[in-house]
Amino acid sequence: MSKKKRKANNNRKNEITKGIFTVLEKEPQKSFNYKQIAAKIGVSEAHDRNQLIKRLVQLKEKKRIIEESRGQYKAVSVPKTEKTYHTGIVDITGKGNAYIVVEGLDDDVFVPFNKLKKAFHKDTVEIYIYPRRKGKKLEGEITKVVERKKTSFVGIVDMQEKFAFVRPSDFRMYTDIFVSKDNVGAAKDGDKVVVTLTEWPDKADSPYGKVTEVLGKPGEHDTEIHSILAEYGLPYSFPTEVQRFADALDTSIKADEIAKRRDMRNELTFTIDPKDAKDFDDALSFKVLENGNYEIGIHIADVSHYLETGTVLDDEAYERATSVYLVDRVVPMLPEVLSNNACSLRPNEEKYTFSAVFELDDKATVKNEWFGRTVINSNERFAYEEAQYIIENENGLIPEEISIRGKQYEVSDAVVNATLTMDRLAKIMRERRMGKGAISFDSIEVRFHLNDNNEPEGVYFKESKDANKLIEEFMLLANRKVAAFIGKQKPEKTFVYRIHDEPNEEKLQALNGIVSKFGHRLDFKDKNSISSSLNKLLADVKGQKEQNLVDTLAVRSMSKAVYTTQNIGHYGLAFEYYTHFTSPIRRYPDVMVHRLLQHYLDGGKTAKTAIYDEKCKHSSDMEYLASSAERDSIKYMQIKFMQDHQDQEFVGVISGVTEWGMYVEIIANKCEGMVRIRDIKGDYYIFDEKQYAIVGERTKKTYTLGDEVVVMVKSTDLVKRHLDFSLIGKHE
Repeated sequence: MSKKKRKANNNRKNEITKGIFTVLEKEPQKSFNYKQIAAKIGVSEAHDRNQLIKRLVQLKEKKRIIEESRGQYKAVSVPKTEKTYHTGIVDITGKGNAYIVVEGLDDDVFVPFNKLKKAFHKDTVEIYIYPRRKGKKLEGEITKVVERKKTSFVGIVDMQEKFAFVRPSDFRMYTDIFVSKDNVGAAKDGDKVVVTLTEWPDKADSPYGKVTEVLGKPGEHDTEIHSILAEYGLPYSFPTEVQRFADALDTSIKADEIAKRRDMRNELTFTIDPKDAKDFDDALSFKVLENGNYEIGIHIADVSHYLETGTVLDDEAYERATSVYLVDRVVPMLPEVLSNNACSLRPNEEKYTFSAVFELDDKATVKNEWFGRTVINSNERFAYEEAQYIIENENGLIPEEISIRGKQYEVSDAVVNATLTMDRLAKIMRERRMGKGAISFDSIEVRFHLNDNNEPEGVYFKESKDANKLIEEFMLLANRKVAAFIGKQKPEKTFVYRIHDEPNEEKLQALNGIVSKFGHRLDFKDKNSISSSLNKLLADVKGQKEQNLVDTLAVRSMSKAVYTTQNIGHYGLAFEYYTHFTSPIRRYPDVMVHRLLQHYLDGGKTAKTAIYDEKCKHSSDMEYLASSAERDSIKYMQIKFMQDHQDQEFVGVISGVTEWGMYVEIIANKCEGMVRIRDIKGDYYIFDEKQYAIVGERTKKTYTLGDEVVVMVKSTDLVKRHLDFSLIGKHE
């Protein structure tokens, strides 16, 4: 995409935003829906309409406009004296200064360290912006902290005679926290702890705090894993009252409840999951109909049957919003009595489910659909490897080496036929989806072989094969059809959607600049050409040294998928309607979807949008925290793994270049560390931002993104989660 076209697109977005304010501020006492605003500012294209809907939601969330009633927006009355002040989010840099991200401003506002006004990273603040000088960046000062993002921090205790300081682990936390002797609790010098801020007196250099939890000694495995969770405010155990409530639930299957449901216990039904899975929250049923079509049921654990609103169990599940998958454990959203027992669709056990049942013809076209509560009895449990064997060999004699039963066994002809038929239908649906512009992200996932002490003994890569994609396509079908079933109803009903906006054009352009170094290119002619060229890029790099780098950068160029009540479709999947229906054991939004779907199936009136807007935002925020914790745990385990390989040379790919050094990802195990620029021998090297390179001043020797180099481990730090490499040289 040319700079001219990109600038035009950005200008169009700004025009839409300005148009919204022009319409609302011209008649501040009136409210308007998006159709009325679109008509007034001349928006008619689908792309612009979606942009308008998205901007309205964003402006409402930032409290810059008001949603008076569902879909009706009006201006916020702001006194003239307040218009020189703005509200924004703090982004602290490694040097201690900050940039404030202000909605509606093209540039972030620079704030030097001495103007932070005691604000921390990600706090919401009020900021005064200085008059802009020609050619200079926007600069300002924080006038007050509106809302703290977090008040609890992980750090190391530095015990003094009459008090202690806690040194936060987060490098963006620029101050120690003072703790009086009576607020230290059981912490000892050198312990890793959670400290909660209590106050920051005006004349005090440091904020005051109280130690609320002792995590353990730095470097110990459980200490570091619990630290990762604590840094993001994520729990690692259930409160006593929640556990007690869950344990007291009646999880028996009752005849009077079965009578209220569609009985599908006699249908051929099975689950396909990872071999080490402990909970099975989805199952598939298969039947050939008299007309030759297929009835395929997607059966999801009926979590909402047990999880009643207003209970301590539901409150806890909502607060968590998601299960967290760390390298050595799962921190579940629900206690084990539900996640691994009552709501786990184990074979030969009757289970309550919420189902989407479809009649499909031989071309995978949906002829009929049904949604509702059911009861099932799964016939079999398969691992992905077993289902993959059936698909590849077209027979059901499962060999011992992949059997989860520990011995060779034979699957019935009915199950083999069902698996092969659903695989064929799934491939048709996938091809159709790709043809409509879906993006195929089959990125490499790093996994570790752990011993009984959670020590990493090896690294392996998780690969998505046909069996995985079979399950994926039918889950996508259920999610898409449930969303469309509600989304297309008139009048509109409040619902929870999973949306994904179009990619960031500047990031895509940057990605194109990087992949061109490997001989690839993106086509920016139109939306479809971007999608098809992205898919070609992802296919072309498969198995190449640059695959993980390109996969990662491609994902980063995409917009972030979020939960919302305002549907704009899902770009990455190429769906007009999409939601999350299929994993209520581990995602609270799916629980909300089940409840709303049943409410509307029962003829209920539309739910209150404002309530679900808040729940959606909370769920999106918690999903982000969980994924951040998961990444940190992988980084921790990679460092732990590399501690035992300090004398080895590794071939790696330069995966990132910064002013202080270059990141290198080892090809064999995907572990990433840094070669610091000051440690590169033989010349004085400087950072060349345009080339994504480090260049020697005298020799002009260049290390650029994508180059293969040889490195050795220089140092590892499990506490700070740092992995440093020594550079041996370029790989010949």
